[in-house]
Parts: sequence; structure tokens; C-alpha cells
Amino acid sequence: MDSKRATVRDLRRRNRSTLLSTLFFDGPLSRFELGQRTGLSAATVSTVVAEMAEDRLVVEAGLVESDGGRPRVLLRVNPTYAHVVGVDVGETGVTMELFDLALTRLAAHTRPLPPPRPAPALVGPLIAAGLTELLDQAGVPESSLLGIGIGVPGTVEQGATVRVHAQAIGWDAIAVAELLGDSGVTAPLFVENGAKTQGQAEMWFGAGRGARHAVIALIGSGVGATVITDGTTYRGSTSSAGEWGHTSLIYGGRACRCGAFGCLEAYVGAEGILDRYRKARGGRAIPRPDEQSQLDFLLTAADRSAPAAAIIEETVGYLGAGIANLINLFNPERIVLGGWAGLALGTRLLPDIRRATADHALRHAYDRTSIDLCRLGPDAVAVGAATLPVEALLTSGTDPRTRSRLQDAQQNA
Repeated sequence: MDSKRATVRDLRRRNRSTLLSTLFFDGPLSRFELGQRTGLSAATVSTVVAEMAEDRLVVEAGLVESDGGRPRVLLRVNPTYAHVVGVDVGETGVTMELFDLALTRLAAHTRPLPPPRPAPALVGPLIAAGLTELLDQAGVPESSLLGIGIGVPGTVEQGATVRVHAQAIGWDAIAVAELLGDSGVTAPLFVENGAKTQGQAEMWFGAGRGARHAVIALIGSGVGATVITDGTTYRGSTSSAGEWGHTSLIYGGRACRCGAFGCLEAYVGAEGILDRYRKARGGRAIPRPDEQSQLDFLLTAADRSAPAAAIIEETVGYLGAGIANLINLFNPERIVLGGWAGLALGTRLLPDIRRATADHALRHAYDRTSIDLCRLGPDAVAVGAATLPVEALLTSGTDPRTRSRLQDAQQNA
């Protein structure tokens, strides 16, 4: 009997998830269109939509004329049902953004982290204080939060306690969610690698949308990637897949901050690029206060300085070789170049990057791969982080806040 009840309950959740996801990505839609797109019966659509409307998850969005009959009511996911926060924990600062359930941005701010490596102990209080500021700015109560998604550097070990391993910046098994809980944050928390959150954002709303096989690359201070195979993020056995920056480009090459030698990140990550430029300048400092402005200085200087031009030419070559490795390994239909440094390089040099890639990739695979810039800009990691609680809602059809309260009750029982 219990098994039968569980099966019926699971079926209802699947139907709810299917309809909710279809409305989120393709709405507004009528009940008739929902049935056509999902293959569910009219009776099932009507019943599940009624339940979701009662829960305020779905609302009417106007009327559309039908052939010879009464106008059909359009439905959409209710933007005001809940709110979500996306957090991008970078190596030089934390960006936080507040959205409604339609992923419309309502408030945002960025706070710096002390260089050269962000101490984990600073992250919890900084995010907690930033959360209060965001909610006050938008006039939204914390109880309205469906969840907080957090994109972090390094690999994320999912489990009962989520732990972050960011070897390059000295984070070893850091329980980020616990840091936030200790700082008073009570909303459901979702932690993921920043490159993967950027990848999800671009696949949902940006340059990756519609692709079944893609690689979304992130180049900032460090380098990472999200590999999409048959529409699904490839994670590997312990969710560390996508550490593209720590693939070996040159045997015995430059020291990488991860401790190895010759990693791609040591050549095309912003920190590696700028270190090579400083050495080309005879050790003189680059006359700007931070990595982003220093990289802009280098790109501008390349028009008039032979050493700067040589560094940029080398960087394009290294990046092309790295992208060619992705093409030869994964045979994607699309590669999307993102991250603040990736955008700075790609905006000026994308044709050169494509040529360098062609020089190193297998011709047949390269000819069937497009290389484009990400569309969501430098906010892509935060936007992708905000999709994590939304994804939890769409996948299960169940409000993450409800599951969180149930888990707390079970733990306290």
C-alpha cells in the first residue's frame, strides 16, 4: 500500500514538475498548449494547473483568441510567488543579486574581498550583511526567499555537508553553507562551482540556449568550464569535472597557483597573463589598482607596445590551443567564452581566438563548432547561482522552503 501511494505521489510530482518547467521556459501558454507540449491529458493538465494556481505558483497572463471558440486563458509562473538571490563569490569580491521568480533583477551590489586570497571566514558575514542590504533595498522580507544560490571557485563536494575545495586559493573542504548559517542566514542554500552556475545561466537564457552539446568557458582570475553533453551538465564521479584551467598545456611549464606546472590557467587566467606582462616589463608594476583595470591597460597598450602586443599574441595562441583541446575531447556544437577576462579578450580578439583554435583543432570537429561570447556578461555567475533554487523548484515541483522545514523537523525529532 505504501509503495502504491508513493508511486502515485511521485507521478503527481513529475506531472507538476513537467508543467511548471514548461511554463517557466516557454510560457505564457494556454492549458491546451501545455497538453500539446507535454503530452499530458487535458484532465491531468487541468487538475495540476488548478493545484498550482491554488498555491499561487501559477497565475493568469491574459487571453488568446482560438479558432472558432472562446478565447483561451494564458498561464505563467507567478513572478511574485517568491524571490531568489544569486551570489558570485569571486577571488576579489562578492556580487549579490536579488530576483523575482521570473529572474527579473530587483537589486544588486558588489563588495570587495581583501587580496590576494579571500579568507573563507570573511565570506559568511559579508554575504549575510549583503543579504540584509539587498532585501531592504527591494522591500522584500527574508521569508519570501525561495533560496540563495552561491557560485564559488573550486570544486563543490555535494553531500549532507556541502564542502568547497579550491586548491588554487587555499580553500580545503570549506563548508560554505555552515558559514552562512552561523552568520544568521536561514533561507535554503544551494552551493555550486561558479563556472557551472555561469554555464547554467547561459544554457537557460544566453548563448548556450538550444544547444545539446556545448562547453561554457569561464576566464577570470582563474579558468574553468561547464561541459554540457546531451543537454546535461557533465559532473564526473565527484562533481569536479570542468577544471579546464588545470589541464596541462605545457609539460614542465609555468608554475600554477594550484601547485602544478604548465596548467592552462597559468597562461590564460588573468593572474597568469598579468604576471607574464610584469615580467616582460622587467618586473615593473602595472599602473592600475586591480586585475580588471590592469588587463584593460594591457589590451590597450598592445596597440603601441611591442612587449604588450607579444603577451596578447601569446595569450591568444594559448587560449586557442586550450579551446581546441575542448573541441577535440568533447566535440561540442557550441563553445561560449565568458568570465570578465574572457569577455575582455573576446570582445577585442574573438576572430584571432577562432583562428588560433582552428590551428590546433581537428578540422572536421572545428568546422562544426561555433565559438561565441556569453550573452549575460559579467553577471552570469550570479544569475546562474540564482537559478539553483529555481531549478530545485522546477525539478521537484516542491517549494525548497517546505523541504527545508521538513528536514529541520526530522533532525530535531
